[in-house]
Amino acid sequence: MPDGVLVRMRLLLISGSTRAGSTNTALLRTAHVVAPVGVTTILFEGMTALPYFNPDDDHDPLPAPVVALRAAIAQSDAVLFSTPEYAGALPGSFKNLLDWTVGGGEMYQKPVAWLNASSSPTGAADAHASLNKVLGYLSVNLVAPACVRIPVPRNAIGEDGLIADSEIRTAIAAALTTLGAADQNRGQDVQN
Repeated sequence: MPDGVLVRMRLLLISGSTRAGSTNTALLRTAHVVAPVGVTTILFEGMTALPYFNPDDDHDPLPAPVVALRAAIAQSDAVLFSTPEYAGALPGSFKNLLDWTVGGGEMYQKPVAWLNASSSPTGAADAHASLNKVLGYLSVNLVAPACVRIPVPRNAIGEDGLIADSEIRTAIAAALTTLGAADQNRGQDVQN
């Protein structure tokens, strides 16, 4: 497969932020716009509808928001996260989303990556360390070269919720291409 060329990939985008003007969500919305040819992106927006995770409730019939989350993951070829760090860890609502994915198994061996939108010099290092740990429990195919820091200053977000800066857009597209290549290689491994 030539560099930068993807066959087809359905990519689920999940922001770990509930903030209206989130740089993480803007980064993922921009990913939708700059996605390489062949990449279909879906932004999951149901995080706040998820009930608090309780292992006793992780059985059929599942709450409708959980069914929607697990179906979105199952129907995707890969997953891309972008999350802030709150008080040195993953935001509680985002961790709740991740907890609901453990029992379903939909992310098993699926290519997964994360983008760091923080413009702080320390970034969201603790949150991403925690995210990597949780993803290890989910047995995903973490695509480390696609896990990149793309600082997004708040003033880079337009009124449309997108990032217009060409350097940021290029970095986002490159991460998507890297993640897509991992998905294509996974498909070839399955066929061989």
